[in-house]
Amino acid sequence: MKSKLTPIASAVALLVMSAATSAYAQQADANPQEIVVTGIRASLQQSLNQKRNADSVVEVVTAEDIGKMPDKNVADAIQRLPGVNTQSSAGGEGGFGENDRVSLRGTSPSLQQTLFNGHAISTGDWFVLNQFGGNVGRSSSFSLLPSELVSSVVVKKSATADLVEGGVSGAIDVITRRPLDFKKQLTVEGSVQAVYNDLAKKTEPQFSGLINWKNDSNTLGVLVQGFSEKTSVRRDGQEILGYTNIDPKSAAALAHPDLAGVKVPTFIGATLFEQTKKRNGGAFDIELKPNRDLTLDVNGFYSKLEAPHQNTNFLAAPANSINSSNLVPTSYTVRNGTLVAANFTSNSGEVDNIYRPEAGGESYYVDFNGKFRVTSDFTISGKAGMTHGEGFDHKDVYYQNNVNGGMNYVLNGLTPATVSYPGGTTNVPGSTAWAGGGEAQSVDKETYAQADGELKLRESVFESIKFGARFTDHKRSAEHPLDTRPGPVGFTNPGPAWSGQMYPSDFGSNLGGSLSSNYFKYDGAALAAWGAVPGNRLLDYTVRHNWTDEFKVQEKTSAVYAMANLGGDKWSGNFGVRAIQTKQNTLVNLAGGPNPIVGSAFGPYTPTTYERTYTDVLPSANFKYDASADLVIRAAIAKTMSRPDYSALGGSVSLNDDALSGSGGNVNLNPVRSNNFDLGAEWYFAPKSLVSVGFFYMDLTSVVAQGTTTATYFNNKRGTDTVYQITSPYNTSGKNKGVELSYQQPILGNFGVLTNYTYADGKLTDGTELLNSSKQTYNVTGFYEDAKFSARLAYTYRSSYKAGVDRGASQHVDGSGTLAGSINYNLSDNLTLTFDALNLTNTTIKMYAENVDQPRAFYSNGRTFYVGLRAKM
Repeated sequence: MKSKLTPIASAVALLVMSAATSAYAQQADANPQEIVVTGIRASLQQSLNQKRNADSVVEVVTAEDIGKMPDKNVADAIQRLPGVNTQSSAGGEGGFGENDRVSLRGTSPSLQQTLFNGHAISTGDWFVLNQFGGNVGRSSSFSLLPSELVSSVVVKKSATADLVEGGVSGAIDVITRRPLDFKKQLTVEGSVQAVYNDLAKKTEPQFSGLINWKNDSNTLGVLVQGFSEKTSVRRDGQEILGYTNIDPKSAAALAHPDLAGVKVPTFIGATLFEQTKKRNGGAFDIELKPNRDLTLDVNGFYSKLEAPHQNTNFLAAPANSINSSNLVPTSYTVRNGTLVAANFTSNSGEVDNIYRPEAGGESYYVDFNGKFRVTSDFTISGKAGMTHGEGFDHKDVYYQNNVNGGMNYVLNGLTPATVSYPGGTTNVPGSTAWAGGGEAQSVDKETYAQADGELKLRESVFESIKFGARFTDHKRSAEHPLDTRPGPVGFTNPGPAWSGQMYPSDFGSNLGGSLSSNYFKYDGAALAAWGAVPGNRLLDYTVRHNWTDEFKVQEKTSAVYAMANLGGDKWSGNFGVRAIQTKQNTLVNLAGGPNPIVGSAFGPYTPTTYERTYTDVLPSANFKYDASADLVIRAAIAKTMSRPDYSALGGSVSLNDDALSGSGGNVNLNPVRSNNFDLGAEWYFAPKSLVSVGFFYMDLTSVVAQGTTTATYFNNKRGTDTVYQITSPYNTSGKNKGVELSYQQPILGNFGVLTNYTYADGKLTDGTELLNSSKQTYNVTGFYEDAKFSARLAYTYRSSYKAGVDRGASQHVDGSGTLAGSINYNLSDNLTLTFDALNLTNTTIKMYAENVDQPRAFYSNGRTFYVGLRAKM
């Protein structure tokens, strides 16, 4: 019987190891000496100092914090801060093991602004469904941002006038290392790790390194960093790909009138996802400070993620069996308006085999910034640069097999469904049902320039005034130049060569339920070879140009601001206003038109441009009062804005010919606008200790929601007009309010605890859910640290939330928690042995539609372990 670690068992095991190793280290030190406090406790103190001294509401995590946790990207590094939520997908690809998106205070990831050193960063999504259609978001993919680059991360929850607009819920500013901040003239750091995933059962290498040099006079510094990380991934899952209504005219509804209009699963799939990811890149920074008045800096970053993958999905098709093939179930069960069980003597099932050998993404930027003190009271600063991000998917092959036999299924709520094919064969490939694949990419880029000035004042209350201007030119495109279909011999030629490969024998063993593993699978190279045979697929970039998925958005912004910094006895603060004009240009393809482009199998179309200009005036104010030496009271008020997701603005319609669903845009969407209020208290009752409470309220006067309607489009696969469920965005209003509680303290000498809890209540005006709003989030972290040894355990929990609408049905993520741990042992002053573990609880990601009787997905990604050496000199 396979044993599984519970959260408590995992915690006990790691703490026992911690205590044993610590005791050994203390016994080995025969001559204990006074130790300068560094490591975890020092970094916690540094983070608290930054938080306490800030005039606005912020959370901070510093480099040593990051280094002593299993933080493999920036999202991991900040997920344990109060009010921060993470998710492992952008929306279209389901749940994976690596955190990819970050949201603040129970709002969508697109409503926070991600910055690098105060400027925007463009990223790219590696998964094809996030590169075009309805899932092209505005949030950054943190899978491209390794934590090795970071000096600190500042989460800004309240707005200030000098903060770049675009974050309704706040901003995440990733601060990288600067050459002249290092203490030594020459610093060399490096790490080597082996990573093992117990589901993929593969071990891969990871490397990172840093060299920093500065001259004796501390006027010139050069920093170079590099990283190369490889990870093998396997995800076992069951996917229920949407729900649709039973057609009242279907044979099933005519035979059983109580079935008319009942929701039925579109597909129920046993899905095996396999991937090897390679993340390579680096950063540089050259800093010049010839005198105390002038600082010049140029820095850059590059990261490329190669993410080839193969996905096999053995699909039962209840909806197609009833609505398309006119099959009548021999028995059935309806519960809560859903056909939760049915038996059929035949079926319309299929096997999806997808191979994407060139999927990935890249991100880079180059930034030049400087600061000059003109006089003792007047300082000017500025920055200019560009950033580029791209997600791509090239040469993918999509092949479907027919499935024989009958089909029985039973939905089991939040336990995987039971599916069988009586009389059928699932362990050998069936005949060709369909074939496709193609090319897709999404490109995001921005150029920016800004100038700022700050004048110190000699007044009793006004300490300084700050003012500035910023200009950007941002472009985003979604492209689908090739969407293939079977060619003239695609149905008659033999299918891909099959070498006898099967699903792993332990497939689905971590999901619960009774999933079968008796399914065949192809080798990815065999799928690629079949797709390359002339005539198997229609590789025509004119006929198979899928213009329905494409759009281009350009936004040019001009912003100016002015703010005053104030201070007095026991209090400080700021107030100001930021004004932004946005010129928006959206290019979408409309069906038909007076002079259409012809030749595409998806029909004639006319590229059409929509232009609009809007202005936002954003006042803000922050106030801090030192009620005592240990107690700080804060209040903030601001008007904020975020621009809608790119796919929400792109007016194209993306269709799924199997699920009979689609997504569309709305070129007339208004920005998300909100009036935000914050009130909090922070009690620094002991060194490195804090108890805090904060209340927040967001009056979302304009927010983007998703609605579903029906529309008729030409079904390319069926060759006829078909009714689709189309999800499209619209503006509405809502509220988001909640409380954040936090506590941290060193205890019992070398031990310590950090814990926080966030309650967020987000609703739209009509009472429906605000996207990505979890009512409850909490984190509990315990640590131990001495001169030689440190260990941490961190448990993170997030309650259920609505992630979006997918294939015409809601997609809720059920509440769950994960446990992570890390151990560091100093072999010497310059060499540290490290061990990190992610997802020790082996948590299953569970999703459902409108209620738990409509499950959407179950995913298991396994546990991941890292062991390595970190060196410095």
